[in-house]
Amino acid sequence: MMSGVLASALVASLYARGGVAWVLGFVALVPWLRTLDATRTMAGALLSGYAMSVAFTLAVFGWFGSAIGNYTQLGSATGLVVLLVAAPLFQPQFIVFAFVRQWAARWHGAAVCALAGAAAWVAAEWCMPKMLGDTLAYGLYPSKLLRQAADVGGAAGLTFAMLLANESVRAALAHRGDGLRAMARPLALAALVPALLAGYGLATLSSAPAASGKPLRMGLVQSNIVDYERLRREKGAGAVVREVLDTHYAMSHDAVERQHADAVLWSETVYPTTFGHPKSEAGAELDREILGIVNAANVPFVFGTYDRDDAGEYNAAAFVVPGSGLLGFYRKTRLFPLTEYVPAWLDGPVFRRWFPWTGSWQPGTGARVFPLRLRDGREIPVLPLICLDDMDAALAIDGARLGGQAILTLSNDSWFSDDPLGAELHQAAAAFRSIETRLPQFRVTSNGYSGVIDATGTVIAATRMGERTLVIGDVPVREAPRTLMLMWGDWVGKASAVFLLLLALTTLLRCWHERVAQEAPGLAAQALPASVAILPAAARITTAVLRVFSRGSLLWMVAAVLLGDGVLQANPLAQIRMFAALFLAPEAAAWFVLLAFSARASIDGGALVLARGSRRLELPIGDIASADAWRLPIPGPGVSLRLNDGRRWRYGLAHHDPLALAQALADAVGAPSPQARPSRASAYAQAREAVHRGLLDRPLAKFIVLPLMLTIPAFRLHQHIAYGGSFGEYQAFGLSAYLTTFALWWAGWVIGVVLCAAALRAAIEAGTMAAVMLRPAQVIGMRRWLERLGTVALYLGLPSWLLMRIVAS
Repeated sequence: MMSGVLASALVASLYARGGVAWVLGFVALVPWLRTLDATRTMAGALLSGYAMSVAFTLAVFGWFGSAIGNYTQLGSATGLVVLLVAAPLFQPQFIVFAFVRQWAARWHGAAVCALAGAAAWVAAEWCMPKMLGDTLAYGLYPSKLLRQAADVGGAAGLTFAMLLANESVRAALAHRGDGLRAMARPLALAALVPALLAGYGLATLSSAPAASGKPLRMGLVQSNIVDYERLRREKGAGAVVREVLDTHYAMSHDAVERQHADAVLWSETVYPTTFGHPKSEAGAELDREILGIVNAANVPFVFGTYDRDDAGEYNAAAFVVPGSGLLGFYRKTRLFPLTEYVPAWLDGPVFRRWFPWTGSWQPGTGARVFPLRLRDGREIPVLPLICLDDMDAALAIDGARLGGQAILTLSNDSWFSDDPLGAELHQAAAAFRSIETRLPQFRVTSNGYSGVIDATGTVIAATRMGERTLVIGDVPVREAPRTLMLMWGDWVGKASAVFLLLLALTTLLRCWHERVAQEAPGLAAQALPASVAILPAAARITTAVLRVFSRGSLLWMVAAVLLGDGVLQANPLAQIRMFAALFLAPEAAAWFVLLAFSARASIDGGALVLARGSRRLELPIGDIASADAWRLPIPGPGVSLRLNDGRRWRYGLAHHDPLALAQALADAVGAPSPQARPSRASAYAQAREAVHRGLLDRPLAKFIVLPLMLTIPAFRLHQHIAYGGSFGEYQAFGLSAYLTTFALWWAGWVIGVVLCAAALRAAIEAGTMAAVMLRPAQVIGMRRWLERLGTVALYLGLPSWLLMRIVAS
């Protein structure tokens, strides 16, 4: 396994270096994909995904470990260890990709498997935002032709295409033993991906509109003054502030007077205090000094500073215009975790004591556009971004939709002083925002790389790392064209998540059809072949704990609501978060474990055969003495097989109808044959299976349709009370707010129905167990009556309760 992982990591390391190595992106993952092909178990696939996340992090982002160590003053080695331990958090897509690909391979062909894996990768990067915001496609930046397709699907779309190319090369190698003809088709598909991207890029560049109107000319000040803390220790705080400001004043004067810049841009947090909200008389004097410089230059300045209000301080960009002074602030939206902010659930005195270097800035509220008022009378709307903001395509898209005609990016890339690769990757990623929106970009950093980027992502004026220099660049500005990214947003990750959901639903539907066929009248005794889960003790215990926790959590939430928990009763978001954390997450984890151990059971050649993919597990029928229904149907119903030597077989078989499975084994060998022992467990199993499941017992009817029918009248009443009409919120705040509120109400009713169903299910199971203990001969009839009463209580009780509430109001 490790050879394929290490080979892919090595190729990825070369790919990340840029230059002509961008071509390696279309084959970098092939060794690892071949390793996944040879992995037959879900546990092995997950382990391979974990190993790849660690190896990729070390190979491509090893420099970030050194940066962590230097920032925290723990040393490079310690920082690298922290980075590798946290690698699955930095690169979770490898684990998700490996899991989904392995799952899809069990149910679908190679094409669907490749699509599912690629969709899982980009969906994971969309819904599990990574700390550095990276994606595989950023390595394509050196190719001017291929990167142009980012205005269609963004960087995520390019990543998706690259993954399909890697899968095609892998498929070709898998068929190399079948001759060149067998390899030709997948190789052609692999070559088609970069060919189509290049064709689109060529067409886009050749049809680009000619520049018109006067361009925007800006001066970018890269002062190369870094490590403020060391400088303060050596020179004193006042001397450092003076040096920083005087350097920027002098370079800005050169930009305006000699280079005739229309505006001046300084880097992130270059102004050392809260501009416009001085904390002292010295701070007020610095503010007046800045205003004097701007008035004398007679051009607008944009610079990194701090802002504050009652909520706290913000990393901000100040817009200052001559004559009028401060125009406004953009507050950084994407803060870097543990350096600029600490999540509320983690923050506290103990954490701050152990990690005193952590920041406490507040996040901004999203994209904003400001008018850049030039001395020739023009007003150019610009979109500011600060550091990590430029890794978020959605922010740039929002700004373009607000009318921005240029992007102003302020950053402090001194983290990368010892390894410029980090700064190169950051600038390449920032350039993708210009391609996606077709807006030019002025990007300034404290010590490199600063640059002027045009609408094709090309850097037309740039600096080197670690130099003090002034960058002057002219770019044409206009309204952002209607690219697919601007119309649909960052849509590829969302579409991939929807595709995976639909694929899972169709697969589950296929399983359901198979189960219905097995449960059809006359087939009860023919339980084989059947879908089962082969559970070793550890897997059964793990799944049982997850199921007990998830369903016990439902009962706890029922008790909390009945006892008057105000948070659960009045806060829908708290309900949803608690429901997701305490029930959905462990229930999904249990389902995934059962899926990982799923197999096909059949009788073949006098043996019980359990097949999963290409793996087979066989147990001679003659070795089976008895099949015992589980005493507790946890994590679900199933049987244990007792062998002729008196030992219990090390695997349990989870199956929806354990009695039918035992009977099928008995029919396969004749007398003497394995029998389900007459026990309370078998009586309980007989009672469960004797109940006919009607349409109202289907999850779709119970947990989707029923809550929807309850939501509609309740939501309509809410709209009348809160907004004066059925569509009051829509008319006041728009369709998005209206649908969001409706979704919250629907989610609340789904949770309510699930909680009621859980309470009724607990009562039904308790009643059945009591009947097994007291009147085993009548347990089937008792179970049927309990099920009918539960259905009536759910489908008539909840609407009746809602009707009484509506009448009472």
